[in-house]
Amino acid sequence: MPDTHKLTQMIKSEAQRLGFFACGMAKAQPVSQQAQLKLTQWLEQHGQASMQYMENYTELRLDPRRLLPQAKTVVSLALNYTPAQRLPDNTYQIAAYAYGKDYHDIMRQRLYSLLAFIQQQEPTAQGRVCCDTAPILERYWAQQAGIGWIGKNHQLIIPPTTNPDGQQQGGGTMCFLGELLLNIDLDYDHPIPDRCGTCRRCIDACPTKALAHNVFLAEQCLSYQLIENRNQLSSHAQQHMGNNIYGCDQCQQACPWNQFATPTHIEELQPSPSLLNMTDEKWEQLDEDTYRTLFKGSAVKRAKYHGLMRNIQAAKQQKN
Repeated sequence: MPDTHKLTQMIKSEAQRLGFFACGMAKAQPVSQQAQLKLTQWLEQHGQASMQYMENYTELRLDPRRLLPQAKTVVSLALNYTPAQRLPDNTYQIAAYAYGKDYHDIMRQRLYSLLAFIQQQEPTAQGRVCCDTAPILERYWAQQAGIGWIGKNHQLIIPPTTNPDGQQQGGGTMCFLGELLLNIDLDYDHPIPDRCGTCRRCIDACPTKALAHNVFLAEQCLSYQLIENRNQLSSHAQQHMGNNIYGCDQCQQACPWNQFATPTHIEELQPSPSLLNMTDEKWEQLDEDTYRTLFKGSAVKRAKYHGLMRNIQAAKQQKN
């Protein structure tokens, strides 16, 4: 049985081998009073819009120990999805996170593999895998675990690092997050302070100005409107959606920290040739069978066929 320091280093090495871009450890405890207040105010101002699931299990979100009895450590992990190839700029756009297969499946498989590795090293270890669907404040714990900080675009920003070969690599904002809750102590990392400074490029780049307020209101965000909203698009979203038909990456694309981002080499996250070959005409003529084939195992199914076609028709109207 390795000591705490050795086990911590072994976990981080195994996480890297599994393809995770970053791995950090934080002590499992209630979130800070500031984080509690921020969540409470956000819910009171209906920042979650129609996403009612965000209103559930608030007490669990505020203390990860309620998700796993005897939890002592939150292991935060990031998986880079920065695309090596992008859809042509002059065509309809989907958010880069949805280029490949559904990240929930990709992350979950790797998280369970890491948990199995930990239990091989420490048989008494018990853990719980969290990947977006569990009620946990992912970006908060990623910051506490020293992976990055929460930027003005409300995304986690991972600073550039130097790999063992001496080459600089950076995560930027395009990373999926996941957590392992463990009942064992590990070496804890230090939180990374905010490094956005006076920069406001993401705020200025937001098409709907959803980032220009003290409280983030999801209903004003294009990503919410084009993915989560099951009703008609707001007139404001339609006027400013441009060629976005599933999500929006403009606040991320404007972030200067993404100039350090290294494209992902994970095969499951790569866009298919069929997706890269989509033209506006093909999008506008998309039938349900082709949609199912094109997005089999993809996060785009979140919007469903009729939701995607709603978005395409709205973008077409704005284009004309």
